[in-house]
Amino acid sequence: MNKAFFARVSGRVQGVGFRYACLNKARSLDVCGWVRNTTDGAVEVWAEHGDTDALLEWLYTGPPHARVLSVDFSHHEPKGLYKGFSVYF
Repeated sequence: MNKAFFARVSGRVQGVGFRYACLNKARSLDVCGWVRNTTDGAVEVWAEHGDTDALLEWLYTGPPHARVLSVDFSHHEPKGLYKGFSVYF
């Protein structure tokens, strides 16, 4: 069954390589979607297909220098618009 989620990750998640580590993790799990920084210091993630459960679990720790304080997420139906995973700027 295909799944999708939108997540907002807060804490020390910018300036620590979070987006590119997320990109690599998502690609290793065959997840499609995107990751981006927000102007208030958080990171947002749209993920669908592949092993989205494993990516969501990874968001709670992130890369080694990150300090995740919270992950707010909601499940959605996949949009089917993405053929891979990208970093949005």
